[in-house]
Amino acid sequence: MLKISKLTDYGTVVLAYMARRPDALFSAVCLAQELGLPLSTVRKLLKQMAGAGLLDSSRGQRGGYRLTRPPQEISLAEVLEALEGPLGVTDCSQAPKLCSQEAICPIRNNWRGINGVIHGVLRQVSLQQLASDQRIGVDQAGGL
Repeated sequence: MLKISKLTDYGTVVLAYMARRPDALFSAVCLAQELGLPLSTVRKLLKQMAGAGLLDSSRGQRGGYRLTRPPQEISLAEVLEALEGPLGVTDCSQAPKLCSQEAICPIRNNWRGINGVIHGVLRQVSLQQLASDQRIGVDQAGGL
């Protein structure tokens, strides 16, 4: 089953909330309270997403976090890679030499192609779309 982790799910919730007010500065405490998430989890996510370049952080009494770019310029693929690492449906679709069967596998190229299609769709979904109330369907995600 293809599935993102609970931590990544929470990360998308945090970013979608921030995307609704892209110019606002958010504290970890505010986000945790508003979203009903544990403060330690929110802090971990904010640090990870800032490290990946999705968020800017500022210290001090009036400090907090904000998006580095407008939400329409941040793709779901970027978000997932920031939180999960390189995306791949199989080991061999992520990078070479991760599978001992790679040299003789008759379906490796197909898995790599499938991985490319999935990654392409995720690149076409923006954080702004994810944050909207409108349901994302095939037609909004690249016409698969």
